[in-house]
Amino acid sequence: MRILSLDIGDKRIGLAVSDPFNSYALPLKTYFRKNLKTDLTEISKIIKEKEITTVVCGLPVNFDGSPSIQTTKTGYFIDRLKETVNIPIETVDERCTTVEAERVLIEENMSREDRKQVVDAIAATYILEGYLNKIKKEI
Repeated sequence: MRILSLDIGDKRIGLAVSDPFNSYALPLKTYFRKNLKTDLTEISKIIKEKEITTVVCGLPVNFDGSPSIQTTKTGYFIDRLKETVNIPIETVDERCTTVEAERVLIEENMSREDRKQVVDAIAATYILEGYLNKIKKEI
């Protein structure tokens, strides 16, 4: 049982996976989006390859918790993904995950171009870590 986390953006999707015991999150990759059909095919392929049993998608909301334009775009992608794969897909609040990932990478003196390659995967890792912590508390 492994969990896949997605940080869905207009141009990129960050991906992270749990270890087989759902103890910790690992960045997987940053996928550079092409078109909806290709994007869904790629995510579906990863779900099969990694034997994913649940997908957790970060849902971007405004700081006050209200929906934004990006919330609607992300929701549309999630709805299409639900039509494509037959496993549970959950959403979690992703406020500040990309900002925090960006901050950490800047502290590591990573160039802007290099950050673009990994920031979304790091943000997906933060999303997944939060989700794993939540389910551990529920057990």
